[in-house]
Amino acid sequence: MNSFPRLSTNPKMNPESTIQADHWRIGILTESLIRLEWQDDGHFEDHATQMVINRRWTDTTPRFTQTIRDGLLVIETPALRLTYDMQPFSKEGLSIVVKGISNSQMNTWHYGDDQHGNLHGTARTLDAVNGPTALDLGVISRDGWAVLDDSASNIITEGSEAETVDGEANPFGTWVVSRHYNGTDLYFFGYGHRYIEAIQDFYRLTGPVPLLPRFALGNWWSRYHRYTEQEYLELINRFEQEGLPFTTAVIDMDWHLVDEVDPKYGSGWTGYTWNRSLFPDPERFQRTLHEHGLKTTLNVHPRDGIRSFEEGYEEAARHTGLDPAQGEPVEFDLTSPRFMNAYFQLHHRLENMGTDFWWIDWQQGGVTRQKGLDPLWMLNHLHYLDSGRDARWPLTFSRYAGPGSHRYPVGFSGDTVVTWESLQFQPYFTATASNIGYGWWSHDIGGHMFGYRDEELEARWYQLGTFSPINRLHSTNSPFNGKEPWNFRTEVEAVMVESLRLRHMLLPYLYTMNWRAAAEGRPLVEPMYWQAPEIPQAYEVGQEFRFGTELIVAPIVTPADRDVQMAKANVWLPQGTWFDFFTGRRYESLTASGRRFEAWRPLDGMPVFAKAGGIIPLQPLDELNGTLNSVQNPAHIELLVFPGADGTFDLKEDDGTNQAKPEEAALASTSMTLEWNDVIHEETGSSHVVPRFTINPIAGNCQAVPQCRTWTITFRGVSDSTLKASVDGIPVQVRTIYDSDTFSLSLRIANVPISAMLTISAPGGMSLAENPVIEDAFQVLYRAQIDYLAKEQAYALIRDHGVKALNALHTLERTNDDYPRHDFDNAHMPEAVIQAIAEPLLRE
Repeated sequence: MNSFPRLSTNPKMNPESTIQADHWRIGILTESLIRLEWQDDGHFEDHATQMVINRRWTDTTPRFTQTIRDGLLVIETPALRLTYDMQPFSKEGLSIVVKGISNSQMNTWHYGDDQHGNLHGTARTLDAVNGPTALDLGVISRDGWAVLDDSASNIITEGSEAETVDGEANPFGTWVVSRHYNGTDLYFFGYGHRYIEAIQDFYRLTGPVPLLPRFALGNWWSRYHRYTEQEYLELINRFEQEGLPFTTAVIDMDWHLVDEVDPKYGSGWTGYTWNRSLFPDPERFQRTLHEHGLKTTLNVHPRDGIRSFEEGYEEAARHTGLDPAQGEPVEFDLTSPRFMNAYFQLHHRLENMGTDFWWIDWQQGGVTRQKGLDPLWMLNHLHYLDSGRDARWPLTFSRYAGPGSHRYPVGFSGDTVVTWESLQFQPYFTATASNIGYGWWSHDIGGHMFGYRDEELEARWYQLGTFSPINRLHSTNSPFNGKEPWNFRTEVEAVMVESLRLRHMLLPYLYTMNWRAAAEGRPLVEPMYWQAPEIPQAYEVGQEFRFGTELIVAPIVTPADRDVQMAKANVWLPQGTWFDFFTGRRYESLTASGRRFEAWRPLDGMPVFAKAGGIIPLQPLDELNGTLNSVQNPAHIELLVFPGADGTFDLKEDDGTNQAKPEEAALASTSMTLEWNDVIHEETGSSHVVPRFTINPIAGNCQAVPQCRTWTITFRGVSDSTLKASVDGIPVQVRTIYDSDTFSLSLRIANVPISAMLTISAPGGMSLAENPVIEDAFQVLYRAQIDYLAKEQAYALIRDHGVKALNALHTLERTNDDYPRHDFDNAHMPEAVIQAIAEPLLRE
């Protein structure tokens, strides 16, 4: 275990920005981040802790002044003013004012204040939660300040300090022990409404988000079901036949002996021995999954230790000083380096049979033999480090265990209840978790247990899964609760299939955002208020979120209205021009406060919006390298380009080796630029847009990608135009295809060297497509479950008056001279139909 990986830590504060006396110490970590310590015995903590591993990330000393005035210490930075009476911390004696908060009367923190304005973080689990649950604190607040208490956190030791633990030799070279000294240890985040900066400094304080391997961003198949090897492989074959890509195979607890365990040993909940009656050859089984392009993860419940019926027991017993002949169980003890060494050796033996990473399914409380040490946190910490040994790409799958848990992705949110209430909470839960830096949640997409069958609910959950950090289908072992798309009616199956296929197509975009999260501290999913902190409307759409740099997603989480046969999402779009990602319809948000409206969609539609100038790279599924499930850097990339503004996008790729710490040397970057230029005609003075789209030569690790690529460039939301292309300035012939349903103009160019510059232009100009207002309103009426006369009268009003027809629809006359009035007493124009008609009429 001498090569056991360690966290990269720098826990000592800058002495130039540290002020202290006998019992208190104040560290100015940044001009907005203050550490506050009180120790009765005068001993302060300079070790890394479970939460904090880095207290100095720049050689530049923050700007501050300190003075003593009337017995008070006053520390002032450009962002904060701290006043302290230099006595034990108290509400009366310690306060901090956050400057520059004009719309809050609570911008002054007094020690011990409740954090009413805090925008929250996340929770340990959604196990058995039906709807909302309480969330822990985050590091941002509408009041401008947030406080994290690290007083009870254990510390991380390394080197000579970690050579022994309680007299026991430690082979790991690092360990987690109780704090040497009790006291108060707080971190004050006073970033005002600079939310993004607060999160980025939280990552600097607690450690960066690791880069995920590419396969983790594809579709995961998981089910709590007693599969056999044959059944599982037949399922994978069926997925491929149906054109459904998956990259990760999750095998729940029945991979190991469960019911077969003699009751004298207890339950079979914990296990490390493959069930050979279900999986006769585990190595063959996992090798076959690998051949199909899937990585494997096995579920483990480690509570019951290693018992004598397990393969590997004898070695574990001897390693921990037990006589194997006695059959005494090797007790699970996270505080013992000797046990954990034996524990990992057992896992390594299983990994040598083909397992790629572990699903740590700990549900047994928060107590260990060490005061304050959460067993879930310790499992996450040690498992993640161990998974990165010998230059492996580290990865674990486990529940959240407090601030700093983002260092150990991926997060498992627990066994979700199958209800609309659960679906409604998940988008908010996911986005809000970014307020504590936890960006890689994996939910049970489709719901796990209890609840009820509702096929519309399942379809909407699949759509959310496409635009979730991790897309993992999961369900319980009920024979009625399988998530295979062919188990649902035709229109629902079609939605599920398209959702799974789109997720895999999005891998180039997702992997670029993965690099952004690791290198820039920007999670894939962000709440809308991060980029609009002074706009009240941005706080009112908790289920809407940004999905990377280019997209806004407003998932539908309520059932369809019967009258209109569509469901709605409440949407807020920031100022600017936006396009429906799928249909190319244009939405204008003209004011600085943005625009609120209801987006109505049929079952096969979802409100996803791309910004003007947005560029989204996709990988067409029909031309992937190798199998359908391939996660190789693709030889064919389609770029969805949205008009109306300049835009840039840097596609990030690498060679697929261990990127636990993103290294520029491993990175391949392809820069793309859209120039949306207004050109003035010299004679007439009229203007038109002549766009220019450029794919620049690749930079960085050129060996990481195919040396020639096929590019499909699709301008969505435009009128039909003539396009020209050149490679390194040499014109090439192209054929364009125009899809009038989505206003998409496409061309394809094959075998372009990655060292070349590809340029696309529309010399005759390009214009934004006109929204088909009347046609879209007709489709709403056509679908509506109302009387035909009302449809005809409404459609006539819309044709004649456009948006002005909306007021008239509320008082629609329901008469016809050819028939008696009473025949139409049931005629009606429901409010939902009017609201759905309003969306196309009011887009611009």
